[in-house]
Amino acid sequence: MSEIKAVIYSSLAPNQEQEKKFKQFLNKKYGEIELVWEKTDAFPGGFRLEVGEEIYDWSVNGRFRQLKDALDSVPTTNGNIIPLLKEAVTNFNFKAVSEEVGVVISVVDSIVDIKGLDSAVYGEIIVFSSGVKGMVQNISKDKISCILFGSDDEVMQGSAAYRTGKTAGLPVGEGFIGRVIDALGNPIDGKGEIEATSYSPLENPAPSIIDREPVKRPLETGILTIDSMFPIGRGQRELIIGDRQTGKTAIAIDTILNQKGKNCLCIYVAIGQKASSVALLVETLRKKGAMEYTTVVSAFASDASSIQYIAPYAGCALGEYFMNNGKDVLIIYDDLSKHAIAYRTISLLLGRAPGREAYPGDVFYLHSRLLERAAQLSQAKGGGSMTALPIVETQASDVSAYIPTNIISITDGQIFLESDLFFAGQRPAINIGLSVSRVGGDAQTKAMKKAAGTLRLDLSQYREMEVFTQFASDLDDTTKQMLDYGKSLMQILRQPQYNPLKQYEEVITLVCALERLFTLVPLKDVKNCQNQLLDYFSNNEQILCSEIENNRVLTAELKEKIIAAGNDFVKKFVQLEV
Repeated sequence: MSEIKAVIYSSLAPNQEQEKKFKQFLNKKYGEIELVWEKTDAFPGGFRLEVGEEIYDWSVNGRFRQLKDALDSVPTTNGNIIPLLKEAVTNFNFKAVSEEVGVVISVVDSIVDIKGLDSAVYGEIIVFSSGVKGMVQNISKDKISCILFGSDDEVMQGSAAYRTGKTAGLPVGEGFIGRVIDALGNPIDGKGEIEATSYSPLENPAPSIIDREPVKRPLETGILTIDSMFPIGRGQRELIIGDRQTGKTAIAIDTILNQKGKNCLCIYVAIGQKASSVALLVETLRKKGAMEYTTVVSAFASDASSIQYIAPYAGCALGEYFMNNGKDVLIIYDDLSKHAIAYRTISLLLGRAPGREAYPGDVFYLHSRLLERAAQLSQAKGGGSMTALPIVETQASDVSAYIPTNIISITDGQIFLESDLFFAGQRPAINIGLSVSRVGGDAQTKAMKKAAGTLRLDLSQYREMEVFTQFASDLDDTTKQMLDYGKSLMQILRQPQYNPLKQYEEVITLVCALERLFTLVPLKDVKNCQNQLLDYFSNNEQILCSEIENNRVLTAELKEKIIAAGNDFVKKFVQLEV
């Protein structure tokens, strides 16, 4: 190994007194080493001392950087910041501190290779001389590679790169509720700056087993099919999976709308979507009054792959801030298929070995370390929760593809949307055979659990019988009754978008449907009958409705009242229609 040599770069050679002070400093820190001077005009107003990999920049630019770092640490408040800045400038002292400075050796598609930052760590933020930031993603023997969080037009070969010692993160706080931000935490809704109260790293360890509690509190979606057969609990991870244009985002949006007044903050992460689609979604949430408790984190399709890659982690970091403060959070990742594609792009550009479907070998870890952060925290940790609804797009309903199978194995169940059902008018187009919730009845209220009864079994029997009898011409009465009953259930489970049901509406519908009251109604009028029935109960049985809604129980007495009132209403409805 060669001996360390100290080199002074400056436009003028140091005089005897300066050279003596240099040697005293070097001998004290490094011992006896050789000191060499090299003439350069690159460091006006000072000098630069390089000792091995350590650099002491005492030029004008170097001292300005120190002052800028000191000013960046001044806390931002809504009050007068001028006195704080004056105090920071008055008390500021330039320090002879060493820093690692790297040199950019190549820039290709927002991937920057840097030589000289040998002590940089994975995930560390690197700042380039233009002010653009990047994050370390690869560490090789002779270089490190970064992904850029800005335009690669401002970083070029030969540019200086500086370590920050900080991992990637974003500002967080209550001020982000109701806002639209990018993956770096910057507001993009034109409503001004957001006051942050804290800073959260993008990557955080998932809560330990000891810090968690069982998932047992329901997160009601307002979608009858889900709440009755595939309930979602607060702290659960439930995958929404299906082909393109089958209503995946619609389920997520209806779930957000249904959280109004239920003390649950919502975060919607849009990954790789068109700006117009995100704007339309935000406007819908605003019209429905849901933006009051929702934050939208967006990485557009036009953004770099690096921005799309960090977007879900940014949303998760914001959600963790609220969860750790004892709040309930619902976070939607729309969608992780595009997220995996963005990560694959980055990995291939970084020269990593491609695996199955060209994805890198750690693509499973990519999503597991994201989704495992969803949890129901223990009371000792504040009792907050974060419920994750990741969305995955399939190709031709192939759930056995690489990314879908990965995420299915990470989550606590999946809601599978079928194209054939969607095009047949069954919306939401949920396939009850392939969908499942591994939390199950633990995430249901007592009223819903009792009302749902044999719904899933009855529907399974209907679907099986429908297949066997589709070519039969002569059916017995029992089979006809079963088919009519199943068809009425399928009509009941149809639900228009932006129309989540209240708890009492779901319970009343299920009780009447499973008592086969709707089989008395012609199939084309079943949905109309259901809507009018719910209006009737809402206007005439307010005590019954409020008891179910507030107490979340369905007693035998309440059930009898629902059946009696429902039976009378359906008979009158049939007579009027006739």
